[in-house]
Amino acid sequence: MGNPNAVRVGPGKLYIAPIGSTEPDDLATAWDAAWTELGYTDEGSSVGGEQSFENVMVAEELEPITVLPTTRSLTVSFALAELTAANLAVAFNGGTVDTPSGGLVTFEPGDAGTVTPVMIGWESDDALERWIFRRCIQVGSLDIARKRAPDKAVIACEFRCTKPAGAQSFKVIQDESLTAVGS
Repeated sequence: MGNPNAVRVGPGKLYIAPIGSTEPDDLATAWDAAWTELGYTDEGSSVGGEQSFENVMVAEELEPITVLPTTRSLTVSFALAELTAANLAVAFNGGTVDTPSGGLVTFEPGDAGTVTPVMIGWESDDALERWIFRRCIQVGSLDIARKRAPDKAVIACEFRCTKPAGAQSFKVIQDESLTAVGS
């Protein structure tokens, strides 16, 4: 019989932090001060993964003698619903957010070709699950559409995860109540 607790729903909360920031190692400890909540999204977030494999063939056999992995890629995608200078910096892989004077905030992107990898964190609404993506680069296209209400302007982001030195590209922390009954 299955475990109803392991059926997961809800958009959760997204966080961003500089590379090397302290990672949470449990579900109870608050995210370190380096982690900033990204705010509202249009439709939540999604994690995608793809693996490629190739057959190893020899002349004496019609079937492959083995199958080996050749690539693995992982993406984290979301559309930020808060059109802020800080979120523009997220979409442009960095840049400068400034608060000159008179209640203004400005954003200028970094030089073309400049990329600042970041860490992405996600926590479920019920705090039973956390995901930490350790090194991510925003590779998505920017297209901020301005339409009549109820459509809103969003900043679409697609982060591709890369392997950090000395660690795996991501880590998942789950409450033991999510473990399938009988496991």
